[in-house]
Amino acid sequence: MRFLSTIVALGFGLATQIVATPVKRAASTLVISTSTTRPNTDSTDDIELLVKVENTSEEDVKVLKYGSVLDSELPTQSFIVTQGDQSVAFTGIKLQLAIHNLTDEAYVVIPAGQSVEVTHNKLAGLYAFHEAGTGTFTFAPKQEFLLPTTDGLSKATGDTLTVVTNGASVDVHVASDVSKRDLEERAVLTCTLSAYADFIRASYTEGTALAGLAAQYIAARGTSDPLFRAYFGATTSSIPYNVLYAVSTESSATRTLDCTDPYGGCTTGVLAYTLTSTTNIYYCPVFFTEVPLSYLCSGLSTVASRDTAGGTTLHELTHALANTEDYQYGCSTDRALAASSPSAAMGNADNYNCFATEVYVQTQC
Repeated sequence: MRFLSTIVALGFGLATQIVATPVKRAASTLVISTSTTRPNTDSTDDIELLVKVENTSEEDVKVLKYGSVLDSELPTQSFIVTQGDQSVAFTGIKLQLAIHNLTDEAYVVIPAGQSVEVTHNKLAGLYAFHEAGTGTFTFAPKQEFLLPTTDGLSKATGDTLTVVTNGASVDVHVASDVSKRDLEERAVLTCTLSAYADFIRASYTEGTALAGLAAQYIAARGTSDPLFRAYFGATTSSIPYNVLYAVSTESSATRTLDCTDPYGGCTTGVLAYTLTSTTNIYYCPVFFTEVPLSYLCSGLSTVASRDTAGGTTLHELTHALANTEDYQYGCSTDRALAASSPSAAMGNADNYNCFATEVYVQTQC
């Protein structure tokens, strides 16, 4: 009996251990399928692509719609386009988001076991087809999605979301008309308030000065500095310094800073956007609620808030001058990106905003 009791007790203990051991949940999976009803067309105006994103997981998946294959309305990049082995340049816009102002319309929820379908038929003005000439164009859907986090937007990784393609790319042959198209202009809001112009001018002054301060910080402390590494990782690359220096010395006579919205980019939660073909910058209404850098020293704002007007202009100028991307948002998520992928951090516009703003707090407050 004693022997049996020992076995029972031992078995109970093992059972308790097994129950208490956490089981790692597998990452959700999205499957992207791309097709076209018009594999042969006479004009780029007739290109039409159908994208289906299927959630094969047992849980709903919520992703940011803006700037992904699920958004066919904003003139953002949804596809990588090539002709043969040559890239076809994207000429649309890059958005900057006010992450705390985003509403449900900015996201798409794909229910478990279901799919969402989107038709893209406004591609003619988004790529430089005229530079490539007639022929067959290959459209590969972007596989990047941003996921909402407690303090920002994080790029989906294998640990959080697996994205695969089924029929990854689609070929479309354009026989004759590949002439240059300008982006479709939408309702234009005329900037008649001098206060808006003054606000943009002040943000430009602060943004370029902020970039200069950050560049000086790197020059003085080097790439082994803890703050530098927090936002750009364990690298000796001169890219962060070069980007910030370029912003601080920006002197284009043709680039415009505007408060109109000719391309309809100012949807909910968008602060500003840069038109990649011209590098002109357009500021949205929410931008004019942002605060000066001095608020960081008075405690009226924080680095994590990402709501300084100068920081926003710095962000946009990195798009214009260094072709940075928007891989993710939020200073804590930017730090995580730097730790996992310094090269991605050096190409992420938000890392420059957060780094420069934190330099300002540490050196000026």
